[in-house]
Amino acid sequence: QVTGYLDDCTCDVETIDAFNNYKLFPRLNELLESDYFRYYKVNLQKPCPFWEDNSHCAMRDCAVQPCPSDEVPDGIRAGSYKYSEEANNLAEECEEAKRLGAVDDSLSKETRQAVLQWAQHDDSSDSFCEADDIHSPDAEYVDLLLNPERYTGYKGPDAWRIWNSIYEENCFKPQNVKRPLASGRGDDGGHTFYKWLKGVCVEKRAFYRLISGLHASINIHLSARYLLQDSWSEKKWGPNVTEFQQRFDEVLTSGEGPRRLKNLYFLYLIELRALSKVLPFFERPGFQLYTGNKSQDSEMKHLLLEILHLAKSFPLHFDENSFFAGNKKEAAKLKEEFRLHFKNISKIMDCVGCFKCRLWGKLQTQGLGTALKILFSENLIEKIPESGPSYGFQLTRQEIVALFNAFGRVSTSVKELENFRNLLQNMR
Repeated sequence: QVTGYLDDCTCDVETIDAFNNYKLFPRLNELLESDYFRYYKVNLQKPCPFWEDNSHCAMRDCAVQPCPSDEVPDGIRAGSYKYSEEANNLAEECEEAKRLGAVDDSLSKETRQAVLQWAQHDDSSDSFCEADDIHSPDAEYVDLLLNPERYTGYKGPDAWRIWNSIYEENCFKPQNVKRPLASGRGDDGGHTFYKWLKGVCVEKRAFYRLISGLHASINIHLSARYLLQDSWSEKKWGPNVTEFQQRFDEVLTSGEGPRRLKNLYFLYLIELRALSKVLPFFERPGFQLYTGNKSQDSEMKHLLLEILHLAKSFPLHFDENSFFAGNKKEAAKLKEEFRLHFKNISKIMDCVGCFKCRLWGKLQTQGLGTALKILFSENLIEKIPESGPSYGFQLTRQEIVALFNAFGRVSTSVKELENFRNLLQNMR
């Protein structure tokens, strides 16, 4: 039932489906299975900053298995040391020499500096996320391929509280406008809500749709990798059509399901646009996906650039020039509000009681936050020199891994939708 054009865009669902499912998804999947993208450093022990929370999910499937550090490629560990440009005293210079030694000597000096710069850049004024301190003793590497996002059984009041505080307190929404299908809503079928949404500026509307799209994407993953069988001999995961229908069927959700899915496509367009914009950053010869395995690193950089060029070739990109385009002072104020609201949402992820859901929630919000940072840094990206360090615009390795994995999740959702469509057709 989800077809045709998307609001606030010139693009339609069919174009995205064909582009994603047959061109982009297979290549992106290959990239995400490589060493550089499968290891993500995360602190899952941070306390919830908003409420007292001791409600950790005790189910086995909520657990996250961190990596023993000797399994993480040397190049990735060397690149994540804190690097300080003010290496002005001897101790720091020694430390610096040791770290440059840990980064492969056969790289050019320029590339070694770039590898160390990934960890150094932390300009919080352009960041949309509350980043983990990856140097905290609690931060650990996680192999994303061994901890896939899927149904864990985490639901009920705790899970509801997370999404409720995201929508109610962080989506620019006044308290008296009830979200459709939220508890305690009036009986107007979301009429007041959509009237409100239509009346707000394009930026605030986009903000709500990005969050709704992220929520829809996560729900598709849980429906597509559902625990179908749990016996002593084996566990079987696969698509659960009933679960999918409960969340997205037009009749069962009083018309909400198709809207949620359209918001997923909107999220796809925003993240795809960011990938097409960030190409100059990755094209520089000094940039390497450095793991220490030379042939794999250069092969993966080649694949990465192929994906970014493919993203750039997409015919119906979202035009972000409609964002923050009014009065300069007003636009700057709105952009700052937008950034702070999103930062708050990234903090809420530390309140998720299921560690696996927390891991993927943190990764996907950081990925979307990185996409927004890219879209709002267009002028800086245009000024990146072809060689030498990029001081104006920088991405840390964490942001790079989150950006591509988050887009990988949205791309997977679009692909899974095709699968659910086929399953539902066969059932008729």
